[in-house]
Amino acid sequence: MKGIILAGGSGTRLYPLTIGQSKQLLAIHDKPMIYYPLSILMLAGIRDILIISTPQDLPNFKRLLSDGSQLGMNFTYEEQIQPKGIAEAFIIGEKFIGNDSVCLILGDNMFYGSGFTKILKKSVEDIEENKKAKIFGYYVNNPSRYGVVENDEKGNVISLEEKPKKPKSNYAVVGLYFYPNNVINVAKKIKPSNRGELEITSINNSFLKNKSLVVELFDKNFTWLDSGTHESMLEASNYIHTIEKRTGLKIACVEEIAYKLGFINKEKFNKIIDYIGDNQYGEYLKKINDGI
Repeated sequence: MKGIILAGGSGTRLYPLTIGQSKQLLAIHDKPMIYYPLSILMLAGIRDILIISTPQDLPNFKRLLSDGSQLGMNFTYEEQIQPKGIAEAFIIGEKFIGNDSVCLILGDNMFYGSGFTKILKKSVEDIEENKKAKIFGYYVNNPSRYGVVENDEKGNVISLEEKPKKPKSNYAVVGLYFYPNNVINVAKKIKPSNRGELEITSINNSFLKNKSLVVELFDKNFTWLDSGTHESMLEASNYIHTIEKRTGLKIACVEEIAYKLGFINKEKFNKIIDYIGDNQYGEYLKKINDGI
């Protein structure tokens, strides 16, 4: 399976913060925002990742993440010249995806919860076995602000609605999607919406029409964080800080994940520690290296 992080867009809701740089390069507590979706793909066992962003922002992502070899991974970069919709990611990434299945995650979505790694790995296995697309639902109190999913007791999706006035459930569709390889052809066939974009909802509805769309609902012990506004960014940073302070563990520490999953050996991990240097983040990596 391949992975795609969509980190484009102009980020106008975060002006003036995003006038000079991509939203996904802004800090959420002590890490760049893109570390959070990247860590999700890593925990799913995905090592080949495409990062899609604007022509002006891609050089900064390359400067931050390089080719991925330092993490035992392979990063590819492609431009989305204009924001033409989430679904365009599969058209842009057609060559990268090749004959593989694919997981798409939005660059401003963050997740935290017990057992998430098992959920991710099982999702990869399910896609490979049954070739059905998979989305995720998160309970919200104000579903009319989101895309809403309705499902049966077996997890099959019954309906999808975009910002409905009378929602059929309280579960919002989050920015994490697993698809079989034919998502490329589906993306090529959908028509732009009224706002001129290739909508991810159109792709999901296509799979739904063919009875090939399932959903996994996150329980209430799980946290989904979005960072589209100044307030939500602050809330996300405060949440991450609180969890890390209480547990002594870092969330979305991609260097730690790469080391613990065996993507890199101890020698490479030590090189990362030397490069990070003597700061709070580096001290944490040293503790991991020492087995503390």
